[in-house]
Amino acid sequence: MKLGKVEFCHFLQILALFLCLSGMNQAELTRSRSKPYFQSGRTRTKRSWVWNQFFVLEEYMGTDPLYVGKLHSDVDKGDGSIKYILSGEGASSIFIIDENTGDIHATKRLDREEQAYYTLRAQALDRLTNKPVEPESEFVIKIQDINDNEPKFLDGPYTAGVPEMSPVGTSVVQVTATDADDPTYGNSARVVYSILQGQPYFSVEPKTGVIKTALPNMDREAKDQYLLVIQAKDMVGQNGGLSGTTSVTVTLTDVNDNPPRFPRRSYQYNVPESLPVASVVARIKAADADVGPNAEMEYKIVDGDGLGVFKISVDKDTQEGIITIQKELDFEAKTSYTLRIEAANMHVDPRFLSLGPFSDMTTVKIIVEDVDEPPVFTSHLYSMVVSEAAKVGTIIGTVAAHDPDASNSPVRYSIDRNTDLERYFNIDANSGVITTAKSLDRETNAVHNITVLAMESQNPAQIGRGYVAITILDINDNAPEFAMEYETTVCENAQMKPCCISKQVIQKISAIDKDDPPNGHQFYFSLTAEAANNHNFTLQDNKDNTATVLTKRNGFRRQEQSVFYLPIFIVDSGSPSLSSTNTLTIRVCDCDADGIAQTCNAEAYILPAGLSTGALIAILACVLTLLVLVLLIVTMRRRKKEPLIFDEERDIRENIVRYDDEGGGEEDTEAFDMAALRNLNIMRDTKTRRDVTPEIQFLSRPTFKSIPDNVIFREFIWERLKEADVDPCAPPYDSLQTYAFEGNGSVAESLSSLDSISSNSDQNYDYLSDWGPRFKRLADMYGTGPDCLYS
Repeated sequence: MKLGKVEFCHFLQILALFLCLSGMNQAELTRSRSKPYFQSGRTRTKRSWVWNQFFVLEEYMGTDPLYVGKLHSDVDKGDGSIKYILSGEGASSIFIIDENTGDIHATKRLDREEQAYYTLRAQALDRLTNKPVEPESEFVIKIQDINDNEPKFLDGPYTAGVPEMSPVGTSVVQVTATDADDPTYGNSARVVYSILQGQPYFSVEPKTGVIKTALPNMDREAKDQYLLVIQAKDMVGQNGGLSGTTSVTVTLTDVNDNPPRFPRRSYQYNVPESLPVASVVARIKAADADVGPNAEMEYKIVDGDGLGVFKISVDKDTQEGIITIQKELDFEAKTSYTLRIEAANMHVDPRFLSLGPFSDMTTVKIIVEDVDEPPVFTSHLYSMVVSEAAKVGTIIGTVAAHDPDASNSPVRYSIDRNTDLERYFNIDANSGVITTAKSLDRETNAVHNITVLAMESQNPAQIGRGYVAITILDINDNAPEFAMEYETTVCENAQMKPCCISKQVIQKISAIDKDDPPNGHQFYFSLTAEAANNHNFTLQDNKDNTATVLTKRNGFRRQEQSVFYLPIFIVDSGSPSLSSTNTLTIRVCDCDADGIAQTCNAEAYILPAGLSTGALIAILACVLTLLVLVLLIVTMRRRKKEPLIFDEERDIRENIVRYDDEGGGEEDTEAFDMAALRNLNIMRDTKTRRDVTPEIQFLSRPTFKSIPDNVIFREFIWERLKEADVDPCAPPYDSLQTYAFEGNGSVAESLSSLDSISSNSDQNYDYLSDWGPRFKRLADMYGTGPDCLYS
């Protein structure tokens, strides 16, 4: 008779329970009390519990409660006077007891992996009094294990790496599976490992789960990743055991087993000769199948004729060799270079030296292309000197430049006027000779730094620049003068001893000179001829570029003379020497006991005696008030007379005049002088700017004579530019300069309607057809010939 799946499972459970119970002794366990039990004043004798040892099979699937065991007390005579109760883990919810017989049953399916045993307490009670007849006793119900859990890989899936070319048996990783079944009972938790996928490359140790390589010389460049499936089976791998699987991804890590190799034996690159120093000429790369540090390379130039002209470095990111320029290229000097370049691995593995040298060589040829270069000066910086006494047109020095190209085009010179705004110097366009164009002053500017431009005649766009430092040599053209404004005083009524009358020092003076002689300054001081015989003061030259002023007498009084003027003659040591007369002002003052001046005003003696200090202050306040009123009145009148002066809020940058009607615009002459458009040779008076209030009026400009148009325009624009540059009334921002100027020399004279009598006047324009092809369109528009009539 065949059993169904459920019936077979029940049969196995009952059989296992029977074997378990039959293998244990049916001994009665006697629980003795160490002390007598007293109840209601009576003394009782010892009594003991008797029951079987309890085991329950897990995962019971039956419908009836599972019998666990029986509790019995020797007090129980079988007459129903004793009842049994349970308490503790699972009492009433999982385990129940028959209170009459003491039989224990399990009402729910038990799982040893959730709880391996339960601790309960049993007690026998008198049914009538409900009082215990025995002390409470504790017992344990153990759950018997069955193989109901498959092995599990708690850490899976796994990833691991192993170096390529590893020998057979190299350990890769260890996998571990756990089985929740009882390892102390049977083989339910004894696991063995096997490999289901990944052979013949890898193997696994059955007992330890260690994965090892099974083939030699596995190459990462051929295949760098493998997927393994590992199985763990309990019951020592026997049939009927449960199993679990996991995946292991094994990556082959790189080793330096591939030498670098250039894809080509030679390379060629073209570069222009104008390429700046440090520019990249080319990038080359040797192929290496390895990755990371194993593919790192170094490049070097080992041979060739460009060792000092080029250098090679490595790009750390791409491992390319970068060839750059170290020196300027010159097509006229050398047209090509050849380089022998080596690439080698930086980290060589000695185990793979047999695979060949880990370096490679290639040849790089660099062709220099000719370009049109700007002229080159013979010197980067020219140093020249000229005396500040040099006349206009004096030759200072010569610069020279040449066209470095094979064509050797002629060169023309000019000065960059941005470096010579005042136009102190000129240069000959053909010879490069620099001359003075204005008088020089060392005290204004001791060194002039100018830039000279050299331009190719055939290609003006090619411009070279040379730099010239012109030092101005000093001449003695400045007379000495006082070093400062001296405040010299002498005390009135100062009493001196007779021996000291002529020795009182009241001032020590010194001089300065703007010139800079090579041996330094030497000044000589003396009084002028008319002051040499005065009876008040004398001068002593100290021979150290200073002089001392002394008094000749005492008893100075402010009422007699409050101020003395002493002319002092100062001569320098230049060749020729220069001199100047400087006046020292000496005031007579009222001094304190220490000789310190207190009051130097002579007017204090002549003030009316009856005028108090308060009255003087009041008079001064009235005078100041009158002055302020006068200034306000003058200011208001000036503003009324200057309607074109804009206030600060409008902040006008340009003066724009709008004409919204056709014709009649000539009547508005407030914006600019309309006469400038009518007559070229009119005297042009200087007009102040209308966006600022002028403070200084300039002299009128010179008139323009009838000279060629190009010269007229150049001089006109140059005069306007100079006016704008030196105008002290100009604000510090850009403004619109109106050049309302029209040249002469046209055979057509003026075509403007400014001189027309009226806008509606009829004029005959037939003469336009006689002026040539340039005026054909005007003749067609305004002529009255038969070809210009409209139907």
